Amino acid sequence: MFKNLSSQAALALALATAPVAVLAAPWATEPAQAASQAGRSSYDGVVEALRQTVVAAQVPGAVVELAVKAGDTVQAGQLLLRIDARSADQSAAAVDAQVQAARAQLDVATREHERQKQLFAKKYISQAALDRAEAEVRAARAQASAQTAQAGAARTQTGLHVVRAPYAGVVAEVPVALGDMAMPGRPLLTLYDPGQLRVTAAVPQSALPAGVKPEDVRVELGGQGTQTTPQRVQVLPTVDPATHTVQVRADLPPGLAGARPGLFARLWLPGAPGAGEGARITVPQSAVVRRAELTGLYVLGAGGQPQLRQVRLGRAEGGRVEVLSGVAAGEAVLTEPQTAARAR
Repeated sequence: MFKNLSSQAALALALATAPVAVLAAPWATEPAQAASQAGRSSYDGVVEALRQTVVAAQVPGAVVELAVKAGDTVQAGQLLLRIDARSADQSAAAVDAQVQAARAQLDVATREHERQKQLFAKKYISQAALDRAEAEVRAARAQASAQTAQAGAARTQTGLHVVRAPYAGVVAEVPVALGDMAMPGRPLLTLYDPGQLRVTAAVPQSALPAGVKPEDVRVELGGQGTQTTPQRVQVLPTVDPATHTVQVRADLPPGLAGARPGLFARLWLPGAPGAGEGARITVPQSAVVRRAELTGLYVLGAGGQPQLRQVRLGRAEGGRVEVLSGVAAGEAVLTEPQTAARAR
């Protein structure tokens, strides 16, 4: 068959046409194990910010400066954006001029009152003339006070065109763009405090254990299997009459990596599982494959070849992780997925 080929070419052709079974490598597998779920129950929740603020405009005007964008970390008092304040500045300047005029009028009235007092002392004018001079002084003083207050209000109005951060946090959203028209009440941006986050989950009233303590609760973020003990657990005193569930809030430790508002989370509470829940399936954590947004396991399929399946994971404990869907109990799972990946 290979008489017209060189010895090296013949060897390469022979290896290429060799049966696959000769090159097949033994796979390190372990069956997916079924274990009892008694002890803890999981409930889907979401990460929320304890302090989240929607900063809205208080005055009308065009947005002339945007100093931040979504995702920026800001400090308390830091400039966020500016609204066109030219009209407000001109109004404030006009009021300041009126204040100066009122003070000048008060100065004239005060001097005139002093002269009237001297003339009255010498019996040159009547008491009525002196009373009129005193009334003019009081009126001028009141006018000056009113103009001063109006000037303060104008300066406050001017300051509303500069929007600053009310506290240190992260900019979550900026729904306006440069040049947009800001109107009173229109949201300009959303700010939240990343150091104060919590997980909120709806727990069936019948499944809620009595006297829940933080050390008995576990929080899992993003379905990654890593669990955290909350700092504080709060059970709201009201029950939703439509779903018969109770809101349970678990405060997260500050600085927890990956935590952000809106993230999917799972709350693990002590107690027996709800009705209809059977045994849970666990696999070694080393068997889990994570590629971008895919979480999967290599399972031996027909012909003993590895197949990558997408799975949904639960909580991790003792080197094993729960598989909520994608693998059945007893199926052979590859414990060294990198070997299967190279073979594919």
